[in-house]
Amino acid sequence: MAIKIENQVERKLPPNTVSNIEAAFDSLPREHTRGLERIRLVEFISEPRLKNTFQTSELPGLYHPRQGPKGPWLEVAVGVLLPANKPIHKRIVPRMSFKGNLAAIVFSLVGQHYHLTLKHSLKKTQLEPAVRQYTEKQLKAWNEKKHSFRARLFKPIQPTLERWAKGLQKRAAAEKKKSVASK
Repeated sequence: MAIKIENQVERKLPPNTVSNIEAAFDSLPREHTRGLERIRLVEFISEPRLKNTFQTSELPGLYHPRQGPKGPWLEVAVGVLLPANKPIHKRIVPRMSFKGNLAAIVFSLVGQHYHLTLKHSLKKTQLEPAVRQYTEKQLKAWNEKKHSFRARLFKPIQPTLERWAKGLQKRAAAEKKKSVASK
C-alpha cells in the first residue's frame, strides 16, 4: 500500500516535492515503512501534546505513533525547511538544500517508526543514537543512488576524507575543552 501524501501548505512548494518524498520512501526497505498511513506537509507543527520545552516553530518533523484505530503517520513542517519571512540571502541556501533536508527528515521519522515498532530491544536512552545512525545510513545510500557518478568518483578517497574529518573533530573538541578550562 502506498503512503498517502497530504499537502496542507498554502504557499507554493518547490517543484517535484511530492515526487522527492516518494523517491525517498522508495529507497527505503518496505518492511521499515510497514504500517505508516500518511505523511502530512504543514507550514509549522502545532501539537498541543508537546511540552513547552520544544520550540514547535523550529521542529522540522514529528512522528505520530499509532493511537487506537488510527495508524502511525508523519508530519513535516515545510515552514522550517523553507523560511518565508527572512531576507533573500537567508532563503537561498535552504531552498538549494531542500531536497536533501526533506529526505533526511523523512529518513529520521521513518527511523523513529522502525525503531519504535519493529525493534523492541532498544531502551529509551538508545533510541536517539539508533535513529541518528539509521538516518545517516539511509541518507548515504540515497545520496549514492541519486548521484552515482559522483559517488563512484569519490569512493576511492572516501576513507581518507573520513579520517581527516575525524581528526578535525578531535582537534575541535580539544580546542573547545581547552577554551572552557581556561575560563
